[in-house]
This record gives sequence, structure tokens and C-alpha cells, in this order.
Amino acid sequence: MASKRNYMDYLSMPYNPKLRERARELRKAGNLSETLIWNQIKKNKLNGLDFDRQKIIGNYIVDFFCASCWVVIEIDGSSHDDKVEYDKERDGFLEGLGLALIHIRASDVLNSLDSVMEMLRNHPDICRKTTSPPEGGTPPREEN
Repeated sequence: MASKRNYMDYLSMPYNPKLRERARELRKAGNLSETLIWNQIKKNKLNGLDFDRQKIIGNYIVDFFCASCWVVIEIDGSSHDDKVEYDKERDGFLEGLGLALIHIRASDVLNSLDSVMEMLRNHPDICRKTTSPPEGGTPPREEN
């Protein structure tokens, strides 16, 4: 099962195995805006990059993650409205790992998918194609 991912970096991401079932449920449920984006980026369709959907990083599940450029894409819908502090904490944790975060409003995906995809294709964090995290290396995996 060869892939373009750098598995050493990929496997060194902090990981809470207790979230496996929840991530699986989220993948199966797939809200519309996430499904629309997934259909545009799966199978290396976005700049030839390999993305995971509903990836566990630490104690969080991110919508989309690309290990080769260390980018997280989050689709922010109404479920984020009452979670400002939670989102701020999650973003701080992810950025602390050296990950770049791209937030996209669900309404933009639903109303302007072509524009969203154009933004992603030209986004500097998606275009940088690094094989390891920027500055500082990778953190150890969490085993809780």
C-alpha cells in the first residue's frame, strides 16, 4: 500500500485511540458541505495531495488532514456556533503542532464551491508540499 505520505511524520502525530469509533461515525454520516469538499479533494484531486477525512489528531477529530503539507481543512457550519472556546483551544493545539489551519464556512461550500476550490488550489499552505512539519519536528503520539 504505497502512498505519497511520509509515514514517519504521519504516525508521529498525537493520537487518541478512544476517538476511533466517533471518527468512523462522522465519516459515515458526512454532512453535505463536507461531502462536497471530500469529493473535490479525495484521490489526490487537489494539487496531487493525499487527504484523510475525519482524522484524529490528539484529542480532536479534524475534517480533513494532509500529512505531506501539514494542513488541516475545517468546514465550519452551525455546529461551531456555540463552540467558540472549544474551537479556539483546538486551533491552538493544532497550530502548536506546526499544522496550518484553513477554515471554510459551510455556507460558502454550499453556495460557492468553485470559488472555495479555487482558493484551496492557490492557498500557500496547500501549495508548499513539505514532507515534514515546519520547525520543531513532530511530537510523540499520545496513548491515552
